[in-house]
Amino acid sequence: MLVIRPITAADFAALKQIAIESGHGFTSLPVHDGRLSQKIEHAEKSFNAVVTTPGDQGYLFVLEDTDSGEIVGTTGIEAAVGLQTPLYHFQQNTVIHHSAELNVMNQLTTLTLCNDYTGASEICTLFLRESYRRNHAGRFLSKVRFLFMAEHPQRFASKVIAEMRGAADKDGQPPFWNWLQKLFLTIDFPKADQLIGVGKKAFIAELMPRHPIYVGLLPESAQAVIGQVHENTKPALRMLEKEGFSHRGYIDLFDAGPTVEAPLNQIKSVAASKKVPVKIAADTTSAQGEHTLAVANTAIKDFRASFSKAARFDEAANILIISPELAAVLQLSNGEMARFIYLDKA
Repeated sequence: MLVIRPITAADFAALKQIAIESGHGFTSLPVHDGRLSQKIEHAEKSFNAVVTTPGDQGYLFVLEDTDSGEIVGTTGIEAAVGLQTPLYHFQQNTVIHHSAELNVMNQLTTLTLCNDYTGASEICTLFLRESYRRNHAGRFLSKVRFLFMAEHPQRFASKVIAEMRGAADKDGQPPFWNWLQKLFLTIDFPKADQLIGVGKKAFIAELMPRHPIYVGLLPESAQAVIGQVHENTKPALRMLEKEGFSHRGYIDLFDAGPTVEAPLNQIKSVAASKKVPVKIAADTTSAQGEHTLAVANTAIKDFRASFSKAARFDEAANILIISPELAAVLQLSNGEMARFIYLDKA
């Protein structure tokens, strides 16, 4: 069985291995011992903190295979981005140049450096090892964050964002990066990626263009990928779009991938989740349901979530019937509350 739980210091080696496997462009998990240890420590403090409004908290979860004890994935939420370190984007805008005398009107797209998402919550750091990318595991890793947010809304902002990885060429380099590197930054992409990953973002404000950039002046290769996602990220984007996320014109500074957003209370899995008492069945067979459910307890530092068909919702009785095995993994007893969603419904 796969179970989500808060990360602990004992997971450092596994988190570092995931950081290595994730590769360049996954800036939220740099291959940097100090930064990874800091993220784990920050997450532990966040899960233990008493919170009434979102602030500088970061909730990092790991996905554990209970049979082997192996950590096979991560997923995370930042409660309020940009409060300690600015979060920059390019915003796409349209400007109109009009000459009445010549009867000419041109609509031109510009990119402007901004930090408009300051204070928003961000879902991030989702990675699943390739051998486990099956049987709803990836979908669960994404949606489990919404179960946690639905249960503890006071910890999060009313707006939720997700930065999607941008398009890359056959060598893994983002075409959008080339013009930035040539004109403004003069460092290579892995170096910039590494600096951002360890929290050194001052160079963005110091070196990035301060005035709006006319997109039509960029190389065609850069123009073509604005707002486009990496091939491997397309399934994640489609999933978020089904949750109600949309692109409002904000893109990543370096790979031009889109940032999507949604109001927290309008995210489909948040709105559709149900919080009900549990009843532990005598055996797995009597708890067997038609659908796969993602089920979570209502704790914070002892949060647990898993997915299984050994759980079914009795609508008439308004209870969730779960198997003894699932109850043990989720640390739930008879009568305690759980929150769930249907994982296999569109």
